[in-house]
Amino acid sequence: MCYQLINTDMKKNLLTILLCVLCIGAFAQKGKAPAKKSTGTAAKKSTGTAAKKGSSTAGKKTTGTKPKAGGAGGAIKGGAGQVPQQAQTGADTTKVPQLPTKPFERPLDGYFKKSSILTARVTPYQPVREADVAMLKRVWEEIDIREKMNTYMGSPKARLIDVFMNAIAAGELTAYDPTPNPNPADNDPDGDAFSKPLKPGEAKMKLAGDSTPVTVRDKDNNIVSSKMVAAEFNADSIVRFRIKEDWIFDKQRSVWEPRIIGIAPLYKPSGVADYTAAFWIYFPEARQVLATKEIVVKDNDATGLSYDDIFMKRIFTSYIVKESNNKNERIKDYAQGIDRLYEAQRIKKELMNWELDLWQY
Repeated sequence: MCYQLINTDMKKNLLTILLCVLCIGAFAQKGKAPAKKSTGTAAKKSTGTAAKKGSSTAGKKTTGTKPKAGGAGGAIKGGAGQVPQQAQTGADTTKVPQLPTKPFERPLDGYFKKSSILTARVTPYQPVREADVAMLKRVWEEIDIREKMNTYMGSPKARLIDVFMNAIAAGELTAYDPTPNPNPADNDPDGDAFSKPLKPGEAKMKLAGDSTPVTVRDKDNNIVSSKMVAAEFNADSIVRFRIKEDWIFDKQRSVWEPRIIGIAPLYKPSGVADYTAAFWIYFPEARQVLATKEIVVKDNDATGLSYDDIFMKRIFTSYIVKESNNKNERIKDYAQGIDRLYEAQRIKKELMNWELDLWQY
């Protein structure tokens, strides 16, 4: 009877030990799964060694802890069986796709965007009938941007000559040849009647100045060829502009007003004492371009004035160099020195007084 009880207890103990061994083996197999994929040989050797040790030792010390030390640990220490740390822990080794970088967006230079000047439209002139013109006087004036009231026209931020040259290069404006045309059919004896258009390159060469000869030499310093190269255009060298305008009295509206017809930048050719027109710009065509170009003044950055505004509102100072006459003479043809300035002031005063003399008070 005692032998049967002891035999029964031993069976229970063996069954309990066997269940523990199976559970520990199952957990050990889960821990060794990544190591088997990366290093099969090392895992087999480690499990084999652990199994041998487990069979020679007691039942409690089985392969439950040996595979961890021999499988994963042995793979790390071995040379050919080394695996990454992520493979040992079973982590995902796939690369995370990088998100596209955000495109550069320029910040706003200020606290509001100046958009009204860019979308400005010109105010058209009132139509004038020939039958309503009671008085007509054509004059030519010159603007010197070195004078205090005209310095904004030479500002490096918004030069008037840069506005013209950029618009000509872009095809928005047409430059006209100022050379006098003796052909009576063209009706352009002074070269300011917009009879011959110029190409953009020709207009720039007019302002660049005289061409200079450039020689090409070989390695022995012998002259191979020579050619004429135009000088570089310097925007700061343009300090004067000429204006051609008509003073019109419209009896239908009882208005005596000037209307600009053309503008020409002036330059001084080498060997010539007087300034000469480089080309002519038709002002009615240029108004839309000038209306979107803001002027830069010293006192206020928020004037909102464009170049079209300053010409229409006469916010500039100028002096008359010629008035229409039967001899087609300029002021400098019959007045010299300071008398030329006095004559220009006299003509301007007569234009101002002509309208005042129409009314009685």
